[in-house]
Amino acid sequence: MIKDRNYFEMLRSYLLIAAGTGLMAFAIKSSFDPIGLVTGGFTGIGIMLRRLTADFIEGGIPIWFTNILLNAPLFLVAFRLKGGRFIGRTVLASMLLSFWLGVIPDVDLAGGDYLLASVYGGVLTGAGIGLVLSAKVATGGTDLIATLVHLKFRAYSIAQLLQVIDGAIILAGIYVCGIRASLYAVFAVYITTRVSDLITEGGKFSKAVYIISEQHAQIADAVMHEMDRGITLVPAVGMYRHEERNMLFCVVSKKELITLKEYIKNIDAGAFVIVTDAREVLGEGFLEY
Repeated sequence: MIKDRNYFEMLRSYLLIAAGTGLMAFAIKSSFDPIGLVTGGFTGIGIMLRRLTADFIEGGIPIWFTNILLNAPLFLVAFRLKGGRFIGRTVLASMLLSFWLGVIPDVDLAGGDYLLASVYGGVLTGAGIGLVLSAKVATGGTDLIATLVHLKFRAYSIAQLLQVIDGAIILAGIYVCGIRASLYAVFAVYITTRVSDLITEGGKFSKAVYIISEQHAQIADAVMHEMDRGITLVPAVGMYRHEERNMLFCVVSKKELITLKEYIKNIDAGAFVIVTDAREVLGEGFLEY
C-alpha cells in the first residue's frame, strides 16, 4: 500500500512538472516573447538575446537554447556546493521547460496588445509556476542563483536576492525592448506572483475571528449549535487593568462571517471582535490535506 502511494505521488509530481513547465513555455512563446515583455529569469534573458541576435542569426538565438546554456554551468556549481540531492528534479524541470520552449510554435495571441499580453501571460505563467512548486520543484534559473548567492550573503534572504537579480534583468529589458514593455513586464510579474500564490496556498480563503466578550459562553454555544462550527476558548489577560478575560477563536467562511457577526451583535453588542484573513485552512470542515 505504501509502495503504491509513493508511486502515485511520484507520478503526480512528474505530471505537475510537465504541465507547469508547459504552461510557462506557452505563456512565453504566445505572450511575452512576441512583444518583448522581459519578466526576469533566464527566459527573460533569452527574450533579450533573441532580439539582440536577430540581425546576425535568422530568428535570433532560440530561448530554449539560452535556457540550457545558462542553466548547465549553474547546475554544475549547485552540484558541487550542495550535492546531487539538492538539485534533484530541478534539472528535469529545467530540461522540460527548454523542451516546451523548443516545440511550442511562435504565436502572438495578444495581437500586440501589451495589457492583454501581460494579463494573459501573467496568469498562465503563475499557474505554471504554481503547479511546479506544488511538486516541490523549481526550474533553476535565477531562483537557483539566489539560493547559491545566499550561501555567501546570509544577511539577505533568498527572496530579497531574487528580487535584485530579476529586477536587474527587467531593467536591462528597458534597453533592449523599451520602457513601455518593461513597465508592463512589472505588471505581469505581479499577476504571476498572485496567481502562483493562489495555487500553492489554496484558493478557498476563510476568516479567522477573535472575540472578547463577557457573554463568551452564549456566543460559543451559538457558533457550535446554530452554525455547526468549532470554536476555541483562549484564556487571556487584559494588560491595562490586568483582568483575566476569555477570548474565543474560530474560523468561518466568508458567507458564515455575516451570520457570526449577527449572532455576536444580538448576544453582546459591546463585544470586541477582530476579523482577519486566513489564506488556507486545513482540517475538518475546510480543505483536506
